[in-house]
Amino acid sequence: MKKQILGTIAALAVGLPLCGWAAWPEKPIRMVVPYAAGGGADITARIVTQEMSAVLGQPIVLDYKPGAGGVIGADAVAKSAADGYTVLYDASAFSVNPSLYKLPFDAAKDFIPVSLVATAPQVLLVPAAAPYKTVPEMLDFARKNPGALNFASAGSGTGSHLAAEAFNQQAKLNLMHVPYKGGAPAITDLMGERVSMYFSNVAFSLSYIKGGKVRAIGVTSTKRLALLPEIPTLAEQGLPGFNTSEWNGVFLPKGTPPDVVQRLGKALQSALNDPKVKEKLLQLGLQPGSTTPEEFSRFVQDETSRANALVKARNIKVD
Repeated sequence: MKKQILGTIAALAVGLPLCGWAAWPEKPIRMVVPYAAGGGADITARIVTQEMSAVLGQPIVLDYKPGAGGVIGADAVAKSAADGYTVLYDASAFSVNPSLYKLPFDAAKDFIPVSLVATAPQVLLVPAAAPYKTVPEMLDFARKNPGALNFASAGSGTGSHLAAEAFNQQAKLNLMHVPYKGGAPAITDLMGERVSMYFSNVAFSLSYIKGGKVRAIGVTSTKRLALLPEIPTLAEQGLPGFNTSEWNGVFLPKGTPPDVVQRLGKALQSALNDPKVKEKLLQLGLQPGSTTPEEFSRFVQDETSRANALVKARNIKVD
């Protein structure tokens, strides 16, 4: 009886009718994060799931299944029961992987997009002692010194790689790619001046920037960031319309009952509208992005199309 009452309260809290799958959730929910613990997706998942659990009246347990750029974890969710008890917490790679891998699932058909969680603009970093302090100065240096500059990434096909390729494409450059196994070794070599530039998420690089260990010369968002208001956008510096961001979002397996999709989405929206959750995300340089399933579906389609075009234009391959 107590569990039924809690379920009723949870349903009312998210504004849903008590019909069909009204008893959901009756047990803990497993949220698969297809990346290693401690990374950006893990951090944001922890922030939002605490509030979501309170709304739904059940714990949300994070299950890490890293590998193949997120493919392994996503595949596990695609093949799970469509009962609302297995959820995918994915990132930008979800929209990139269809262009890079032969996937064991159909990303467009085997999942139901629930909601965007947050977008993460990137910051263009160069060595602290680099002879250029702005993007125009760096572009001028690159054109006067062919082959002198290269760029690091956290791995082929990652957000840092695609941002740099978009930069190459718009600036009409062809800088050499130096892939690393993660952001930590990439930024270490940037500080050591073994690579020339790196597109990083703000949360990871902020302490290096503030400590003067690297120089930030541009951000990839359409507006300047609150955490780095002194750093101009790339669009302000001669690359009009430049806009790349990483993102996190929530998906369910195809066939999940609409009532469950709606209720999970409402719980996530409630979490993202909580002032404490918003503040935690903003302090990480993230922009909260609560959407309806329909809005998120269009967002994913647009991101997938854009990634596919860039992968083809720049002939991007995975290691």
